[in-house]
Amino acid sequence: MSTNILIIIMVGLAFFAIFLFVNYIRIVPQNEAYVIERLGKYSGTLISGFHILIPFFDRVAYKHTLKEQVIDVPPQVCITRDNISVEVDGVLYMTVMDAQKASYGINNYYNAAVQMAQTTMRSVIGKLELDKTFEERESINADIISAVDKASSPWGVKVNRYEVKNITPPQSIKDAMEKQMRAEREKRALIAESEGDKMAKINRAEGDKQARINIAEGERQQLINVSEGEKQRRINEAQGRAQEISLVAEATAEALKVVGEAITSNGGVDAVSLRIAEAYLSEFGKLAKTNNSMIIPTNVVDLASMVAVGREVIKSGREPVSSKAK
Repeated sequence: MSTNILIIIMVGLAFFAIFLFVNYIRIVPQNEAYVIERLGKYSGTLISGFHILIPFFDRVAYKHTLKEQVIDVPPQVCITRDNISVEVDGVLYMTVMDAQKASYGINNYYNAAVQMAQTTMRSVIGKLELDKTFEERESINADIISAVDKASSPWGVKVNRYEVKNITPPQSIKDAMEKQMRAEREKRALIAESEGDKMAKINRAEGDKQARINIAEGERQQLINVSEGEKQRRINEAQGRAQEISLVAEATAEALKVVGEAITSNGGVDAVSLRIAEAYLSEFGKLAKTNNSMIIPTNVVDLASMVAVGREVIKSGREPVSSKAK
């Protein structure tokens, strides 16, 4: 009997130990915080790790995650400054910074943050015209963040950012905006086409201008080259003639020298006389071929007289007096 009682007591103690372990030993995960109340009053905040509570006195009243939370703000109808109804929704990012304030500062900080974001959104959208609501997303986000973060500071919550997801105007406004955008796109297309045509004309004009400049420069260079070539040709011709004259003069001088030496030698005078007579007859024959009428000297057949004249010229070194034609 005593053994059965002992077993029952031991089983009861085991169940009691399990009960204490389950209810009064807490392992807090990373980036979470447990708010502890002792006899109904805030006692402390447990961060990640192993913790033992006082049995029957302490209890875990609230559990909070310290991670950044993504809260979907439901769509709502807002009226713009120009009285257009638009449906706007967004996403709110927030983090619990103080678990005690998040537990006792407000009943439900999650719902409160969403409601604050919606009311601020309506206020901000009401200050803008419809066209501006699509352009001023950054300013809308900044205004909502500022308002919600200021309101949630006593709750121990930090609003990190807010993003507008969709701004949906009525269908009639969508149709009007589509027509406006189509007209704007056509306008930009025409402007772009005209600008392209303008640039093409400018480029063609610049190309023609540059081509004319290049042609003129080429013609000028060609004229310069032609004139330089003509100049060089004339210089070469003049140098050739000068060289020719010099060579002829040298050859003539050399010939005269040889003739002079030949004359002073034995029989030289007779040879010169014979050469003069041959030249005379040759030139007289040419004159007879080229002229229809001619004056014949009386002594044309008297070669001895011509040779005698040549001899006298060679001996005296002076030119003879021309005989008069009869």
